[in-house]
Amino acid sequence: MHPWVGAGLEDRRNILAELGLNSIDDLFASIPAAVSIDRLELPPARDEESIKLALAKLSTANLSMDCAPCFLGAGVYRHLRPAVVDAVLSRAEFFTSYTPYQPEISQGTLQVIFEFQTLVTRLTGLEVANASLYDGATAFVEAVLFTHRVLRGKRELAVVAETVHPMYRRVLATYAGAAGIEVVVVPPGADGRLDPQAVRAAADGRACCVALQSPNFLGVVEDLPALAAAAHEAGALAVEVVTEAASLGLLAGGGAFGFDVVCGEAQSFGVAPGFGGPHLGFFACAEKQVRQLPGRLVGETVDSEGRRAFCLTLSTREQHIRRAKATSNICTNQGLMALAATVWLEAVGGRGLAELAASCLARSAELKRRIAALGGPWRLAYPASPSFNEFLLLGPGTGGELAARLAREGVLAGVPSSLWGGSWPDGLLVATTELNSAADLDALVAALGRLT
Repeated sequence: MHPWVGAGLEDRRNILAELGLNSIDDLFASIPAAVSIDRLELPPARDEESIKLALAKLSTANLSMDCAPCFLGAGVYRHLRPAVVDAVLSRAEFFTSYTPYQPEISQGTLQVIFEFQTLVTRLTGLEVANASLYDGATAFVEAVLFTHRVLRGKRELAVVAETVHPMYRRVLATYAGAAGIEVVVVPPGADGRLDPQAVRAAADGRACCVALQSPNFLGVVEDLPALAAAAHEAGALAVEVVTEAASLGLLAGGGAFGFDVVCGEAQSFGVAPGFGGPHLGFFACAEKQVRQLPGRLVGETVDSEGRRAFCLTLSTREQHIRRAKATSNICTNQGLMALAATVWLEAVGGRGLAELAASCLARSAELKRRIAALGGPWRLAYPASPSFNEFLLLGPGTGGELAARLAREGVLAGVPSSLWGGSWPDGLLVATTELNSAADLDALVAALGRLT
């Protein structure tokens, strides 16, 4: 329970006096009586300690990912979080700052953004990266809008793989209609991968972009060179979405294969799984298209005395001078989460990230091998397709039924793939990370064995 101390009677009297009011009821007088609640039927007041004990007891009914073998993923992943991340985040100069409206006096914040951008370019293989994107979904939407602007609005079609995270596609649907962009969704083939021929046919010389995710929503690694070529042959820009950023420790970013944009979710870099957030979007593109980049771009310079300094080089948001001509309507800053990712990446290092990714891959491969050996009703949906740390598992029942039955066995075994619809089989998306111990794998395999 988060600590909270409410206002006392004296505080209430002072606040009401300052407002020129006589009672709390006067404060809410503008609310119509028909929709007001006179009073709540609450139990008698209790002291702080007894309430904490009652809530703690109530919380034991939940199966926590920290207290049970956990294989949840589907866009949010558990990874190591060195103590230095929270130590830096909790510093008042970072924790209380919001956004650099006077960037010249925000050197610490600007340096963090600059370092974050630099790290993103190295991971994605592209030349320029920005900051201030909420999450992977909004980064994906900004990428589609970006391609539409780059091609000067002459192409009103976006070809999107069905295996882009369904929640990302939902956000795109919200934006695309208002922007006059038609979205065509291409389903995966029988192997869970996108067919370049299907992409080329869907683009048909009319698309502003071909957008896909790798590893995709089903955990399968796409053939990025072939898909980039298919997009470009159709005259479209190629967009790669990444939801599991840890995969970039082993898999080259789309920039290495000719992708024009690489964007996605950086939650894996030091941002703990939460109740829907906060998350951290990232976006990288070629330097020649930097003028269409949404959000902020921080650059390095020198001050009047020749000392290293940082400045807000490009900021095309509507809160700044661009107004209605802004390239983006993002109007807040995820600087604190960018700081978390920057500290995490610097603490782990390039070799450490590669070792962490290799650990995820090895655990996933071991689990798939043991499930295949288990046999019976359990099988992998795409056994011959490459994957990173996540895969779709099919068994005796729907994904929802399997998740519930395995939870009763004490294992958070995965996320039902049918929660968002889709043409894929109904099963469990099972994700393994470096935090899954050998005992966790044993527990899951044993639980699957009991359900056969």
